[in-house]
Amino acid sequence: MIKNFFENNNIKYYEDISLKKYNTYRIDTKCKYLVFPQNEEELINILKEIKKEKIKYLVLGNGSNIIFSMDYYNGVIIKLDNLCELKVDGTIVSVGAGYSLIKFTNEMIELGLGDLTFAAGIPGQVGASTAMNAGAYNHDMSMIVKKVRVIDDNLDIVELSNKELSFSYRDSFLKKHPEYIVLSTTFELEKHDITEMKNKVIERRNKRYASQPLNLPSAGSVFRNPENMHAGELIEKSNLKGYNINGAEVSNKHANFIVNNGNATGKDIIKLINIIKEKVKENYNVELKLEQIIIE
Repeated sequence: MIKNFFENNNIKYYEDISLKKYNTYRIDTKCKYLVFPQNEEELINILKEIKKEKIKYLVLGNGSNIIFSMDYYNGVIIKLDNLCELKVDGTIVSVGAGYSLIKFTNEMIELGLGDLTFAAGIPGQVGASTAMNAGAYNHDMSMIVKKVRVIDDNLDIVELSNKELSFSYRDSFLKKHPEYIVLSTTFELEKHDITEMKNKVIERRNKRYASQPLNLPSAGSVFRNPENMHAGELIEKSNLKGYNINGAEVSNKHANFIVNNGNATGKDIIKLINIIKEKVKENYNVELKLEQIIIE
């Protein structure tokens, strides 16, 4: 049993624990086991045992772009928070998968290293944000990632170059192949004026607070923007602002945000997503594509 493996190897784990504080929708899904590997070696050993026992598992970042669709995840949730080493060599910076992207961005700004200001409001971790090709303001991770160290599907540690990652809009080889687990990302940055970068971050933060429902649990933009259109505008014109299912609500502040304005479950959020898609298809013949990931 995996529980015996954890105990025999002094691996700290939690059993039957709520994941409410580990996802930004604050969905109260429980999981069978939650584990925080101390280092890469421990992570690989855990993965070997998981595969040997054929147990369901998920590597979870900050939970800022996901929807748990179930009440109970009968498997192992792996959090990489302890993989947080940071190495700066001039303009080449390597950072562990579990590092906060916002914290990393702010630290690089203090060092006068730019190109990351777009990420100052993205509440993910570096590893998951790399895999998702997270972005904002017409910039994304693909523009600054030099390479990644990953555990591949054979549980070997390998490096993949930017080209091998096949980045596209909010997508990458890593997103399509979740069996590849990011250990660290190496960025190639450039020197920029610190004051200029700080001013840009403050200006964008003020705009976000004015236009986005940051006071309520959400997972950011729900849908990708269709070509030459804005998903939020299509949803708003479909008169769906404020539409609510058991606390899952289309934000009155920004229609491309669903907020948890109560005790909504993942099922409630998914039901609301499907209603939005149907209404926009019916009204504008546009198929909205989900930006968030449903965990089943």
